[in-house]
Amino acid sequence: MSPESLPPVAPDVLAEAVEQLSARLRKKLDAAIAGCAEHAVRAADGSLGVRFGEDALVTLRPGPSGTVTEAGQAVCTCLLAPRCLHRAAVLGAAPLADAEAALPEPAVNSSERAAALSEPDADAFEPTTGLPERTEGLPEVTVPAVPAPAPDGPAPDPATPPLTPAQVRAATALWEAAAEALSAGATAGGAVVQAELLRAAHTARLAGLPRAEAAALRVVRGLRAARERGRGQRLGDLADAFRELLATAALLSSGTAGPGAAGGARRAYAQGGSLRVYGLCREPVLSATGYGGVSTHLMGPDGARYTVSDVRPGGPARAGGAGSASVALGGGVLDHAGLARGGLRIVGATVSPDGRLGAGRGVSATPLRGVDWSEEPASALFARPVGEAMAAALDDGPREADTAEAALLGCDVEVLGAAGEYLVVRVAGDGPLLRLRPAHPHPELPHAANLRRIAEHPGLALRVLGRPDLDRAATLRPLAVGRVPGEPYTLRLPEEWLGRADLGYDRLQGSHFPRGAAGSGPGAPPTAVPDPLADAPLWRVRRLLETGVAGGRRAVAEAGRGTDAAALLAPLRRAGLGGAAQLAAALTAEADRRPRDAFGRLTDASADGYARAWLASAVHLAAAERSLVVASWS
Repeated sequence: MSPESLPPVAPDVLAEAVEQLSARLRKKLDAAIAGCAEHAVRAADGSLGVRFGEDALVTLRPGPSGTVTEAGQAVCTCLLAPRCLHRAAVLGAAPLADAEAALPEPAVNSSERAAALSEPDADAFEPTTGLPERTEGLPEVTVPAVPAPAPDGPAPDPATPPLTPAQVRAATALWEAAAEALSAGATAGGAVVQAELLRAAHTARLAGLPRAEAAALRVVRGLRAARERGRGQRLGDLADAFRELLATAALLSSGTAGPGAAGGARRAYAQGGSLRVYGLCREPVLSATGYGGVSTHLMGPDGARYTVSDVRPGGPARAGGAGSASVALGGGVLDHAGLARGGLRIVGATVSPDGRLGAGRGVSATPLRGVDWSEEPASALFARPVGEAMAAALDDGPREADTAEAALLGCDVEVLGAAGEYLVVRVAGDGPLLRLRPAHPHPELPHAANLRRIAEHPGLALRVLGRPDLDRAATLRPLAVGRVPGEPYTLRLPEEWLGRADLGYDRLQGSHFPRGAAGSGPGAPPTAVPDPLADAPLWRVRRLLETGVAGGRRAVAEAGRGTDAAALLAPLRRAGLGGAAQLAAALTAEADRRPRDAFGRLTDASADGYARAWLASAVHLAAAERSLVVASWS
């Protein structure tokens, strides 16, 4: 039986169980975790037991939410319980629950719950109680001297009150735990290192720092996936998670950040009065935790963006079927397919800060006629030059890893043809070349099949609405395509589709394309798309950072010795990336700096300086890659 069959465990319960172990038992914890889940057996009362020999049986009895949220829900029959290796091993083998799973279920309507499930993030966490807050032994303020970017959200207002001393101490403890985990690397980042991060994350929650807690949980999950060599796990994702955690902890521990940097509590739906909204498109929603559904994008007359989501357990099958499910909003009679091409007049609307529409008891909705993409307000999406729109998307601020997504971007393009896994297009009006990549490559969704069919018609004029890929040069993930007004060689879609097709739900057929060939062939071969990000030697810096994430401080020190250092730094300097070279050299030097006394003992065992150097290089790399991505859109 795989560890996924075990119930999720709250982070603070696991951290407390590991802390209770003796030093001798902690050394055996990783080996015990590796094999204990194979003996899991479910009892008739719904509990789950894992037997260790004849005298030890660990029993998990999760609460109503299906999550082990209290220490008493995990018991062992051995004489050392609850300070035993068996109990800690079973808790460590179980999946790590989201922070909000340990909270009482709030009284929210179905639409709000579906919206919360579709994109869980740092704003969905609230402070709770559990482990005792251990902050009295921490230093008052430690300021890591790193160029840390501000977390997502508005810049701190000088007039706002500063963070409390408890919040600063909690952020400092989280910085220290993250620095030690980074110094150890994924290879040595076993259950004990992860437990220290979880304890620091729980302390951050108690202090009211939900964004920092969420960043720490992402790192712990990344460490687990890297050590288990999970399918689809990318070392770059773990490196980005470490960067986000260290940057957030550095900013908060400085004591100068405003309350907005700490993150908000659970999303609150505020009264939005009366609204008129018009459908843009539907987007399938798939999560790694088995949820699936749909999110319908809407726009108000003033250009404001809204979404209506329907996300529940079910995976790809649920995502495919939800596209035609009824909209649970004010008793409306539309389904998501109709809403994406129609509109609503909503009275008593409730709106979350990120534009999600709620369906409270006082909400009523009346269907409206939909608008074509060539009509206001939708036409404003396609009127802005793509270079300006992309720069604005990147200027919105750093994103929360795994959560935030780029805003929708629209443009008119001419199809050039397929190039590998991409569809290459040129923006109308002698614009840049772009790569169109499936928004969801899952075979049960028609994204990839629709792009392959479009690629068979070079010269086709398309109106595209999608999300720019902020991590790849000139790459757009289209959600919907439509006809271009006034163009003879464009799509021929059914009238009821209102001139557009949702690539995640509608399947393009041969009758939807014009007959014959385009008046002019493609202006450039599909393989000639410039990629400044791939051409730059910044990949050497990223490889160095990922080497540190995988192998820890020692691996970075080895990469900076002898000929390896010259191979790393010389190409960067030749390309004019002197800042990246300088920071990389400082990182390798700091990784190799291990001062010892006359007896060979370390005189400075702290990982603080190494973490500062790693973060400085990571932040510089992210900024350099961002500038190259922006340049690829111009």
